[in-house]
Amino acid sequence: MKPVKALTLIKLFFGLCLLNQAGLAQDSGLIASGAEVIEVGSGYGFLEGPVSDKSGALFFTDIDNNRIHKLATDGGLTTIYEPSNRANGLTMDLDGNLLVCEQAGQRLVILDENGNITVIADSYNGRPFNSPNDAWVHPDGSIYFTDPRYQYPAGELSQDGEYVYRISPDRQSVTAIITDIPKPNGIVGTEDGRTLYIASTELRKIYRYDLNTDGSVSNRSEFADQGSDGMTMDQHGNVYLTWVGGVSIRNPQGEQIEFISTPQMPANVGFAGADGKTLYMTARTGLYSIRMKVTASR
Repeated sequence: MKPVKALTLIKLFFGLCLLNQAGLAQDSGLIASGAEVIEVGSGYGFLEGPVSDKSGALFFTDIDNNRIHKLATDGGLTTIYEPSNRANGLTMDLDGNLLVCEQAGQRLVILDENGNITVIADSYNGRPFNSPNDAWVHPDGSIYFTDPRYQYPAGELSQDGEYVYRISPDRQSVTAIITDIPKPNGIVGTEDGRTLYIASTELRKIYRYDLNTDGSVSNRSEFADQGSDGMTMDQHGNVYLTWVGGVSIRNPQGEQIEFISTPQMPANVGFAGADGKTLYMTARTGLYSIRMKVTASR
């Protein structure tokens, strides 16, 4: 494994956009003492979707190579699903099943430990989704997911727009809950189920919503004037954003409190490991990790 220095001096340019809150992170207490970013693996196509099961094993997707991989806590690496329909985001449902966003399949599916697929949802108003991107599971079992359209599958939008959807806890109904954000991408919610965060890649903004008891959203506000691809949240409610240069960590008030530099631009981030305190970053062709003092929310 190859060590790469983890910087806390924030010096990051977003093309023409400069981070407004650049500065020196003052002992955030999040990163383990002396921890460095480690290259866990390289030579992939385009990595995404890091998520952990109850054992601490890491699951992640390689979109370009059409695979889903599993990294066990002992370091063993296996391919568990191929071809994967260009699977992108992954998450776990409340029963510990792996939930997969299939971009090319235009659907959300459950992948069981034997490699069997169960379709959860593949259409809205009688038409296929565009290309499901990322998902989050609410404490009540409902599934929220983003459905932009990138280049897969090629062609026009299948839907009238690029929406954020909610699948009911019984998985019998699908509702478009957010219809006015271009290119909704990363998604994560708080463990109490009261707040939802959505990244708009096109607008380079992170939006925060209140989640109502009926599953709808209200009271949109701007959480961060920064874009992100995938996102995650730690046990304290800090939000981890992936963008040019590395991972920006923001507290619940939206203030940047830490920055982790990565050799390649990260696409997603998630906690795993036997104790849940290893942060994994999927960054283009490489998989990176760093030891933390915190675990994921829920």
